[in-house]
Amino acid sequence: MKKTKSEKWFDILLYALVSGILLVTLLPFWNQIVISLSSGKGAYSSGLMLVPQNFSLAAYKLALEFTGLWTGYGNTLLRTVLGVTLSLIFTSMLAYPLSKLDLPLNRTITMFILFTMIFSGGLIPSFLLIKNLGLLGTIWALVLPSLVGTYNVLIMRNFFRSLPESLEESAKVDGAGYFTIFCRITLPLSKPVLATVALWVAVYHWNAWFDAMIYIKDPGKQVLQIVLRKIVLENNLDSMQALVNRTDTTKHLGRELYATIVILSILPMLIIYPFVQKFFVRGIMLGAVKG
Repeated sequence: MKKTKSEKWFDILLYALVSGILLVTLLPFWNQIVISLSSGKGAYSSGLMLVPQNFSLAAYKLALEFTGLWTGYGNTLLRTVLGVTLSLIFTSMLAYPLSKLDLPLNRTITMFILFTMIFSGGLIPSFLLIKNLGLLGTIWALVLPSLVGTYNVLIMRNFFRSLPESLEESAKVDGAGYFTIFCRITLPLSKPVLATVALWVAVYHWNAWFDAMIYIKDPGKQVLQIVLRKIVLENNLDSMQALVNRTDTTKHLGRELYATIVILSILPMLIIYPFVQKFFVRGIMLGAVKG
């Protein structure tokens, strides 16, 4: 069907708007890449930089020797892996029974879960709970409080409801119980929603810093975002500045090194996203509109 003139103009405006948003989003990121690949006074040029000045990989070589960065990387990676794995297990185990309309008190349980989206205990009760459980200073203080997200439960529950009931009925005829059906039928068919929730949880844990600032005091257990915060906001550059000033050849590597560390910190999420993107749209659409 041929488009009218007004529809063509609307498409042009839509593409222009999306292109503008994409440009505004990518330019700051590209600017950091250019700065990290520059050297000398070129890296300190004012305004937006689109091309590296005096191309150099010295900042990346120096960042590899910054032990604080890799300590934060390791702790954040551990937190993310634990958080995603446990969150998928417990969220799916809660969402599956809620997807059954014949579950006793289904609506009541769902309302209790929805209540947590509006009201929470607050910061002080949460801190006292973590302290009384003996979790202060451990990785579990960062993982357990966010183990099950209400929105994730609802998305996963609705996706489970979209699966054909005939599959479960045939499995029950063959003698399978609910746990067997859940593990061998439901989960293998739920890769889109599992990948979607896994991406959300992974991004949350990778970017989180406030809980680590409150619950973790040992520098050796701090996450990557706290390391970046100390460098960028608090100007706590003790170990890194020692690297920058180590030789005369690296005395101008301050800004380049900041940009390099920022790029290295977000690189894992950029690598992971393309692998789960194909599941993302299907998972969130089916999980949002069903049930």
